[in-house]
Amino acid sequence: MSTTATGRQAEAYVSELLSKDGYKILASNWRNRFCEIDIVAQKGRVVYFYEVKFRSQLAQGQGLDYLTDTKLRQLKFAAEFWCSENGWSGDYRICAAAVSLRSDGLTIEDMLEIDF
Repeated sequence: MSTTATGRQAEAYVSELLSKDGYKILASNWRNRFCEIDIVAQKGRVVYFYEVKFRSQLAQGQGLDYLTDTKLRQLKFAAEFWCSENGWSGDYRICAAAVSLRSDGLTIEDMLEIDF
């Protein structure tokens, strides 16, 4: 399976868990020529922008270790772009989910809200 297909599978897994927890998935793999967001979800009056990081082996490091300052700036830009494009002026949060592959399937290693 390609890394893109595996990444999409991890994103679908996170979307499913969010849906089960009462989130409405507004978009998956939202992108334009300037930026992209893995998952856009809403719960109550807050929109959540999720970056999903998948690692097939922990030897590659934790997925959230790959959230560099540059990536965080890109996520903030993408969230602001989505809000502008979709007329959203309410609260929003930028979040990340680390997914790994274990012998029994995909699992969430960590989920966090990113403070700016």
